[in-house]
Amino acid sequence: MAKLERLVYGSTATGHTDNLLNMATILAESGRNNARDGLTGALAAHEGRFIQVIEGSSDAIDALLRRLATDPRHKDIVIFGRDLVEQRLFGDWVMANARITPGLKSVLDGMMSQQAPSADHVVTLMQDAVVQMDDGGDAER
Repeated sequence: MAKLERLVYGSTATGHTDNLLNMATILAESGRNNARDGLTGALAAHEGRFIQVIEGSSDAIDALLRRLATDPRHKDIVIFGRDLVEQRLFGDWVMANARITPGLKSVLDGMMSQQAPSADHVVTLMQDAVVQMDDGGDAER
């Protein structure tokens, strides 16, 4: 049985993160790829940055990182953490759109101002963002 890992990373967007069409395209493509590869997670776009939590097998995460390295939609990927985990926290979503509400914005701004934000804190914030938007139906399940 493959070991389950959780990857938490951030990157700088090369396009507009506030464009709904751009985000819908990224979420749809990620959802298709993640369903195919057995990955689950959440993606947030905030002030020109992407923040993502992704869960799956080591091989699937390695393949994702190779794809991300050549994806022209972002640059400057910084891995905040990659750890073995017992269970998925985002198992219900092949790719959830984690909306950063005004209440979460100041917390995220503080985290992202650090050179190396805590992966655990990012995961908690992303869980909060997904729970807040879950009733809206914006997640690819």
